[in-house]
Amino acid sequence: MIDGRLLVEKLIRYAGKFLHLEKRDEIYFRNLLLREFKLLDPIIDAGDLSYIDQMTVPDELVKEIEEYALENGLTEEGFENLYSTFIMGVLSPLPSKVNETFLKIKAEKGIEDACRYFYDLSIKNNYVQKTAIGRNLKWEYPDGDKFLEITVNLSKPEKDNKEIAKLLTSAPKKSNYPACFLCKENEGFQGTLTHPARENIRTISLKMGGEDWFVQYSPYAYYNEHMIAISNEHKPMHIAEDTVEKILDFVDFFPNYMIGSNAALPIIGGSILNHEHFQGGEHLMPMHKAPLKKEFYNSNYPQVKVGIVDWYNSVIRLESANREQIKEFAISIIKEWENYNDHACDIYSHTDGVRHNSLAPVCRKSGENYIIDMILRNNRTSEQYPDGIFHAHPEYHNIKKEGIGLIEAMGLFILPGRLKKQLRMIAEILCKMEKYDQVELSKPENYLYAHRDMISEMVNEGFSDNIESAEQRVTDRVNVVCKNILFNTAVFKPDENGASGFERFLNKCNVFEK
Repeated sequence: MIDGRLLVEKLIRYAGKFLHLEKRDEIYFRNLLLREFKLLDPIIDAGDLSYIDQMTVPDELVKEIEEYALENGLTEEGFENLYSTFIMGVLSPLPSKVNETFLKIKAEKGIEDACRYFYDLSIKNNYVQKTAIGRNLKWEYPDGDKFLEITVNLSKPEKDNKEIAKLLTSAPKKSNYPACFLCKENEGFQGTLTHPARENIRTISLKMGGEDWFVQYSPYAYYNEHMIAISNEHKPMHIAEDTVEKILDFVDFFPNYMIGSNAALPIIGGSILNHEHFQGGEHLMPMHKAPLKKEFYNSNYPQVKVGIVDWYNSVIRLESANREQIKEFAISIIKEWENYNDHACDIYSHTDGVRHNSLAPVCRKSGENYIIDMILRNNRTSEQYPDGIFHAHPEYHNIKKEGIGLIEAMGLFILPGRLKKQLRMIAEILCKMEKYDQVELSKPENYLYAHRDMISEMVNEGFSDNIESAEQRVTDRVNVVCKNILFNTAVFKPDENGASGFERFLNKCNVFEK
């Protein structure tokens, strides 16, 4: 049984050390917690709590909150996560105070220190799930002078049977509040079984393109300091002239972070299309580290360096210290690409009035220079490729069928959590720890059914001597699949026809080879 009165003192100590709870407010918050935990008075002697000062994450305390809540009827089974989120939110500084402190640190010490404060608070109040993120499988795939980063995403918790059962009996009535998971109104929202609790979320307000926006960290980050910039207004994603102004404003405010937008169309546009947002953060993606393979020029923008990036998909890079010139240049490319057709490269901007061309602009700063990478995308489908001509082709769907959005296009693959177990099972077949049964694998209900063709090919190549070499073979296979998926997404393929097509498009943008 959890001692509630002792838990109160642990939480007060933790909040004082990590959540900026001021000494003057301790009695007030102690009484709030006593009331919430249905207790009449505090503990007389809590003993030595100094070990709490060494905590890097609040996991232990969160677990105690949830156990105490269940033991004492403060919440129902399946709702305990909502309850612990509420308690951590109560102990966190108010949103206005977080903004005030962030801007004060930014002004006095710089943006890096301000971000460090904000990110650390987001971890310490259990919004950023650092322990869960640490469970993700991660590795790099070096490929000549390029590389990919690959992650098997295990951080987002799957619902267990009790939670699923609870959904059947206690699912909330449909509500339009908040309108989606990104809306500003999530700040402090209590959550439901189908909508995460957000009492502990904190955001920073800023202006982007003359509009009100805010930023928050991603709770299940795909990379270091994974930040999301979100419009205050619930309006659809789009790529247009104002997009460039917004990403430039962001990097002026956060010169230590990159920022990018998904392409804003189905298949190529990420999982959320109904609320305008960008993704950014401290991490430099593999694409950012790729050099130019060919330089060009545009006489209308003499202060802008322009070239084709030596990357798997089709990327134009602009670089300049002149903000106005790089902005106008980027806008001209957006406008030209929207209606661009190249039948030799299978590029059709529209069919039956439906738009297919879009692009993903990504912006960062290097010293005084702005750098904008523009990833050209097209979401057209065909009879041969019903999931997308420039999407992962069917032979790779066993590894990644979901949309290839901004983050993957930049070289960081987020693979589904199911692969952890499946890849291990495949390795066991390859080293004969488990029997290879082609008939069983051909049954749709088989857990490895999606991998049956890949397993057959790898078995035909020969069995491995041990599990280590088998696992390496499987990893190597996944690496090549990810690389090939990026080739699939390239609108201009890395061959002679694609190179000619790319130059034709650049020429349409008044961009010519040096």
